[in-house]
Amino acid sequence: MKSSPKPSDAAPTGTTSLTPADYLRKILTARVYDVAVESALEPARALGARLGNTVLLKREDQQPVFSFKLRGAYNKMAHLTAEQLARGVICASAGNHAQGVALGARKLGTRAVIVMPVTTPQLKIDAVRALGGDVHLHGDSYSDAHVYALEQQKLHGLTFVHPFDDPDVIAGQGTIAMEILRQHQGPLDAVFVAIGGGGLISGVANYIKALRPEIRVIGVQMNDSDAMAQSVDAHERVTLPDVGLFSDGTAVKLVGAETFRIASELVDEFITVDTDAVCAAIKDVFVDTRSIVEPAGALAVAAIKQYVEQRGTRGETYAAILCGANMNFDRLRFVAERAEVGEEREALFAVTIPEERGSFRRFCELVGQLPGASRNVTEFNYRISDARSAHVFVGLTTTARGESETIARTFTEHGFDAIDLTHDELAKEHLRHMVGGRTSLAHDERLLRFVFPERPGALLKFLSLMRPTWNISLFHYRNQGADYGRILVGLQVPESDSESFSAFLDTLGYPCVEETANPAYRLFLQA
Repeated sequence: MKSSPKPSDAAPTGTTSLTPADYLRKILTARVYDVAVESALEPARALGARLGNTVLLKREDQQPVFSFKLRGAYNKMAHLTAEQLARGVICASAGNHAQGVALGARKLGTRAVIVMPVTTPQLKIDAVRALGGDVHLHGDSYSDAHVYALEQQKLHGLTFVHPFDDPDVIAGQGTIAMEILRQHQGPLDAVFVAIGGGGLISGVANYIKALRPEIRVIGVQMNDSDAMAQSVDAHERVTLPDVGLFSDGTAVKLVGAETFRIASELVDEFITVDTDAVCAAIKDVFVDTRSIVEPAGALAVAAIKQYVEQRGTRGETYAAILCGANMNFDRLRFVAERAEVGEEREALFAVTIPEERGSFRRFCELVGQLPGASRNVTEFNYRISDARSAHVFVGLTTTARGESETIARTFTEHGFDAIDLTHDELAKEHLRHMVGGRTSLAHDERLLRFVFPERPGALLKFLSLMRPTWNISLFHYRNQGADYGRILVGLQVPESDSESFSAFLDTLGYPCVEETANPAYRLFLQA
């Protein structure tokens, strides 16, 4: 949905005439270092070697509040009059801007009212309060909090500190570009910058284009939160009906009036990336730095990888601004799950195999014979459900993009119908966790949890020692990155074979726990 700028959305007074030279002066005189540090510019050696280009990481994730936001917030407040500081400041934010305003207010000795939605995680609320912020919880969304903050601003005579659409905020963020050009004296082909409302890229673009116009400034957005890219393309600000929340730091429906003007004039290109690519980029940053950035902080790295792949560049130098590291710990499980798919180091398939003795083993042997590099099974989910055929959910390691199509074709050629699910969001997000259920076919079933060594041949050893008369009725495995894999197996073992089954377990030698009497198994898996 497109909308023309409303009168109330107009650019802040006196900003439309500001040129890159004007912003250059504001950036050079910005007051940020009372609270911010000059963050490091570090080479990402592993990533750069893999891409064949030099990749430099601007470590804004190492700021005192783990985000660049304190630069602009403090610069805005440092330029307020003594009378304005005496009355106090207010902002609406559920994240990094709130912490920047709170820290800046504490440094300047002024009151900071921070309006946050009631849905804000307690971790962030506590962080703002620890910095001295007067937290007001209001509304279910940022929009509700923003409207309430503006009402409180007028009621109490407070100064509103905008998260992005303010020249002083923009100038504060621009000090990052000033540091990059000072820290790196050699060739620099492009700087990649995440975009939410546009404050960061506006400051960076103004400084770079004033001093080094040959350096490309590339904006990066999530494919489900690309308000700036759509606005520039439409030549007017576009209000998105909804935004994705994975990269909550850049989830903005309407960009600023001033930031839109600057981005339209100075940004060379816009790139959108998806969730899987960002998860893979978070892992790339971790490999090179042993630090974990938030999704917004990894957007620039994801875009560099996409840029290099599409253009085939070699020997160039790129800078990525790691703009934040306020990652919720609980989100790491999702990131780890999706990172391999995002890098296309894992392919996912739905494979149909005949429900007959030995077909499971034949399928596993085929996996070991697939063309290309040696592959490991990363996931295997199966529950008996039909007397004639079985549908299994399989994950395999890959070494290059596009291999999943070849693998699926190979399965089909060998009699195992296969569907490539590598890019299927439903499968990746939900179905992989839902394979299974109750079945009347699993008579005489015994359920066991095994610990397998993560090495080639471990599964085939298990299958080769089984009696041909025992049928696998359930199998669940997911690689967790450890030296040992945890596997749940259902085996149909007649009562008369109990002694032989015990001998099988002893010979196998893998640690196991029998779960046949587990009440959860009886509720959800046993007919």
